[in-house]
Amino acid sequence: MGFYLRKSLRVGPLRFNLSGSGIGVSAGIPGFRVGTGPRGHYVRIGSGLVKYRATLPADPRGRAADPPTAAEQQIPPGTHAPLEDIESAHYSQIVDSSSRELLDELNRKRQMVRWWPIVSVGLLLVLIWGYSAAWPVWLMVPGLVASIALVIATSFYDALRKTVVLFYDFDLPMETAYDRLHDAAAQLAGCTAAWHIAASGRVYDPKYHAGAGSLVKRNRTFVRKAKPPYFETNIETIAVGVGRQTLHFFPDRVLIYDANGVGAVGYRELDVRVSRARFIEDGSVPADAQVVDRTWKYVNRSGGPDRRFKDNRQIPICLYEELAFSSPTGLNEVVQLSRCGFGDGLAKAVASLGQVLPLS
Repeated sequence: MGFYLRKSLRVGPLRFNLSGSGIGVSAGIPGFRVGTGPRGHYVRIGSGLVKYRATLPADPRGRAADPPTAAEQQIPPGTHAPLEDIESAHYSQIVDSSSRELLDELNRKRQMVRWWPIVSVGLLLVLIWGYSAAWPVWLMVPGLVASIALVIATSFYDALRKTVVLFYDFDLPMETAYDRLHDAAAQLAGCTAAWHIAASGRVYDPKYHAGAGSLVKRNRTFVRKAKPPYFETNIETIAVGVGRQTLHFFPDRVLIYDANGVGAVGYRELDVRVSRARFIEDGSVPADAQVVDRTWKYVNRSGGPDRRFKDNRQIPICLYEELAFSSPTGLNEVVQLSRCGFGDGLAKAVASLGQVLPLS
């Protein structure tokens, strides 16, 4: 998968630049730019060959998917335990000590109100009222242009207020370790299917559940390159969906985003466990899945079909890989992959990042 390392970022009208001496910020239009940086404030005028610059002062028996209702499957109640949620602690508890300052800024900016939707609705109502009041064209057209300009300016203002800018500059060990993480994530993203396991429960009577030892509730999820909302950085980051939350893998930590706030786990505290599970697949079988056995929708004690049930069809048993993400601070998520053999690469990459990061 690989990743890039940019030297400049744009947030609204501002451009952030990374150089050997530090980070600078500038704004302007072609031919005129005002900025500040490690060497002070400056104004740059001109373009092309003529320019002027002035300086200013992070069950072996198999499991089955969450079934339809008991009435639909002719399953009597009490054949399995209630499904228990597999979920992480509240984001405010998942805090890496070295990330406290960053998390405070992220959570503070996430709570800021976005003004451009409010301004847009207000101006739209004014224009509608003006149209109904038969304002002259010489007033309506400038009003429309001014309204569009104000909405654009307000959106820039929101972006500047709410966006966090973070620059990374790698040494060779860190670059190598983070590149391994991207390569491992590319393999995970290449799987035909990925699911987040949200809940699980023990089966009391396997004959009603295709012989499964436990049931799980799962939802399709994703592994891809994506950055968090209102976050600008000069590298590409990996995102893994885990239900209501998303794990964003940065070079020095994993940020946990949900609808209410942001938490963080350092790579030294992140534990990634890889295992394989026999899964009774009642849905469609992914193209890259390995079918290792078959069972019946309703089984008798010997493992054969229970003749008392109609539509008692055979069901494939697939071998899937599972990645369990956990931390001492409360991260607890499980992702299931349709293809085995790729999870170890991610676990090793996470361990490698934990080793190259300096002790805080």
